[in-house]
Parts: sequence; C-alpha cells; structure tokens
Amino acid sequence: MKTIASFKGLAVAFVVASALIIAPSLYADSGANHQVPNTHFGVSGGNVNDITARFCCGGTLGSLVQSAAGTQYILSNNHILARSDQAIAGEDISQPGRIDNNCQLPPTVADFTTASPLGTNVDAAIAQLRSGAMDSTGFIEDIGTISSTVKSPSIGLSVAKSGRTTGLTTGTISSINTSVNVQYQKGCGQGKKFVVSYTNQVVINSSTFSAGGDSGSLIVTNSSCHQPVALLFAGSSTTTIGNPIGLVLTRLGSVLGSTVSFVGTACGTAAPEIASLNPQSQEPSEASVGRAMEVMRAREDELMSRPGIIGVGVGASDADQNEASIVVYIDATAQISASVPRRINGVRVRRVFTEPFIAY
Repeated sequence: MKTIASFKGLAVAFVVASALIIAPSLYADSGANHQVPNTHFGVSGGNVNDITARFCCGGTLGSLVQSAAGTQYILSNNHILARSDQAIAGEDISQPGRIDNNCQLPPTVADFTTASPLGTNVDAAIAQLRSGAMDSTGFIEDIGTISSTVKSPSIGLSVAKSGRTTGLTTGTISSINTSVNVQYQKGCGQGKKFVVSYTNQVVINSSTFSAGGDSGSLIVTNSSCHQPVALLFAGSSTTTIGNPIGLVLTRLGSVLGSTVSFVGTACGTAAPEIASLNPQSQEPSEASVGRAMEVMRAREDELMSRPGIIGVGVGASDADQNEASIVVYIDATAQISASVPRRINGVRVRRVFTEPFIAY
C-alpha cells in the first residue's frame, strides 16, 4: 500500500483496502531524515499527480540507476512513480512526497520516464534525475553507497533496507521463488481495486521490516558491500515482498531500450550464498532447496487456487533449518480456512498466516 494522507490532517491510522490512511505528521519513522527534504535516496517521494480530492499519496525513492549512456534515474515502484500504469512521460516526481508536505506541492527532483507495466512480474519504474537535485553517487540514507553488482536472493540471506516510513531496518529472507497475489487500487485512497499475480518473488517474514510508504525501497545485503537484492513493493503487517532485482533491471532495460545498472562501487559477487559450501550454515542446502522447488512447482497452481491461499514459495523448515520446505501463505482474515497438507511428496509444508498482501 502507498502511504496516504488526508487533506484535513485527521488523526487516523488504519488500513483501508490498499492504503494506510494517516495524518502526515503522525507516523514517524526510525530516522528523522526520511520524511523531510533530503538529497539521499531511501527517502520520501512520489508522483505529484498521485492525489485525489480527499487524499495525497507517497512512497520511497529507493535508489539511483543509470543507462548505458550514463543517464541517471531514480528507481522506485510503478505504483509510486507511474501511478499504477496511469502516468505519462514527463510527470513531476517530488522529494519529499506530498504525504510529507501537508499535501502541498514539494520540490521536483525528477521526471517520470518509463515503467514496466503491472502484470510483467515486477512493480518497477524510473524517473530521470534532474541535475543537482539529489546525490549523484546514489547514497542511500542510513546505508551509504551501494554495490553496482546485484545479488541473487537466497533463503536466510541477511538484508537491510532504508525507506520513507520505517527508516533503516534489517531482516532475513524467509522464502524465495514465491508466487503471491497482491492487491492494488487505481486511485490515491479511492478507485477500483484489483489483484496482480507474481511469481519468483522474495519474501521477508517480519513485523518490523517495512510498512506502508516503504514501497520503492531497495533491499540490499546487510554487509559492508550492500549489494542490491530486491525492490520492495508490497506486504502485510508481518510480511514484506520484493521483486528480485535482476528481473527488475531486465524489465526496465526492455522498456527503456538500454541496459540499466546501479550507480555504486564494484564489490561483491552475483552468485547466491549456498549453504552446502558452509557446513556451519543454518540454511537449507542447495539440494534440499532444489527438491522443495521441484515439488512446489508441481503443485503450485493447485495450491494457489485454494480459497485463502495467497502465496506459495520455498523456505526453511520449522523443524530443521537445514531442510527446505514449501511455505504456504494463508489469509488469516479469510472466511474459509485453507486446507494445507503437512507434507507434499515427502517435503515438509510450513504454514504462515498473514493478512492479504497489499501494494504499499
């Protein structure tokens, strides 16, 4: 969900469909610099036209990328910069977002350029940075400069993000290659709701990793190298979902007509961390993950068709962290309780109860 503010500034904070409705000054993050004018990334921002008669919206300007020609762009979500496929090229992108400027017009820092359409398995967009408007090194608030080398996600990988609402947070990847159904809303705080299905997503199970308004944040490795791993775009009160960053760059490169890469330093390797290379690791082995993936894929469509199931992926087993399991995400608010077996073809099944996944 995007973070949304009422023009009247009422003291409210509750979930309404696809948005967290809050007064701009009542939802403080863990770092005071994320919701005010700031030349770094990982801070408040959005499309100035993401506004209705009653509400204004905002999210996070996640990071800095560049084309093959060296043109620099802000990376965030389609639903933050492109207003869920509704923006046209050239629309103003502001920092901070209207949400943090009492719904008034903030300074423009970029011009919306292009987005990968919703339904292409990513929620991603870019806006060309205006000269001198933000840090050209790509410095992310509370994180610093990042690596230009992306990292493939793996179960148990320690990660961090810096976002508009919750600031700097850390966590670990709970499931990979996860299929999820995510709810959107066309307008800012109003309009038609619709669901977009994704596959091969990155999921972090945590009640503190993100919240509404953190959409667009770049998820990086929690290390000195800070390699990009995923682009945060959705979640619930206990779950965060991100697009794998390699796919994000590929999709954006296709619509831009040029390769897209991160502005940063050359450190780290692209390969995922494999537990079998470290005997002391508490993550599932490569063989175990492969087996769980094979079984999950064979039953994925059937599981996702069951009422109340909103996600299926592969993560660590509750019984043995060195053993991979199929992870089934169940809508805790559903009227009908989903029937889920304890094992499928010998592979353990772990159930995770959560609210519906919302693009925030």
